[in-house]
Amino acid sequence: MPITVQDALPAISQLRQENVFVMPKSRASTQEIRPMRLAILNLMPNKVETEVQFIRLLANTPLQVNVDLLRLDTHRSSANSEQHLDMFYRYFSDVKDTNYDAVIITGAPLAHLEYVEVGYWQELQEFFEWAEHHVTSTLFSCWAAHAGLYHHYGLKRELQANKLCGVFEHQCYFDHGALTRGFDDRFLVPHSRYGHIDINKIAAHDELVVLAGSEEVGAYLLKNQSGSQVYLTGHPEYDADTLQKEYQRDVDKGLDVAKPKNYFPEDNPALKPSKTWQSHAFLLFSNWLNYYVYQTTPYDINLVSQDVRTDNYAE
Repeated sequence: MPITVQDALPAISQLRQENVFVMPKSRASTQEIRPMRLAILNLMPNKVETEVQFIRLLANTPLQVNVDLLRLDTHRSSANSEQHLDMFYRYFSDVKDTNYDAVIITGAPLAHLEYVEVGYWQELQEFFEWAEHHVTSTLFSCWAAHAGLYHHYGLKRELQANKLCGVFEHQCYFDHGALTRGFDDRFLVPHSRYGHIDINKIAAHDELVVLAGSEEVGAYLLKNQSGSQVYLTGHPEYDADTLQKEYQRDVDKGLDVAKPKNYFPEDNPALKPSKTWQSHAFLLFSNWLNYYVYQTTPYDINLVSQDVRTDNYAE
């Protein structure tokens, strides 16, 4: 949330140079406030677990956020998931004329498929295009991040022989980035993916800004210049035991998989892992909702379709 101060306060100039949002009282007096409208397109098979993980992060803000859960018309899940979806989800076709302040598109377990081989790829591309005109800011997570970068910018991921799996240290690449405001110099994030896009190829696009990453994981957090698209290649939403469950699942299948890096105490799968990335995750989602949704979206949500955006936070 912004700090409201007297219009002529000398500190305003310095704080704005640091990209800290300070609102003069003259502007604050004209603001109208309403609940934020957000949708989650949940592509993961474990629907309830994914809902809990993302909604937990969205709840850590003073903003009122009304959440809709969305599904694609052409994608079918297991029988149990279908019952849950019928009760709590809306079809994409039902919201095509609806505007949202924000949308989250989750990852999906489709690591080894080419995008055109995904049964719902055509509809997902339609969803990407719809979001550009009906959503103020869209956050793409993991597989969806790579899919979105491919769709919008032609950046094709490369599949690595070994899965990048574990908890890795990252660093911020800008001192006063809005999305990374309040981050420690070094912070931890889980990753679980085979896909990789060379950071130099991303940096070659003038429209994209890489905000955080590392030599080992590459680009982790990036956005387009306006902030209408935010991409996460990792999983800050994961629970403490999510990587443990994934590892045990693969072991039970008889797969020859490496243990997640920097995860198990003493590198021993018998020991309970700790959640060492939670504060970063809460702060990231709070920054996104504040700076690229709440402070950017028009009060009249019907104006979102007219591409009314104000980007005060270009890195």
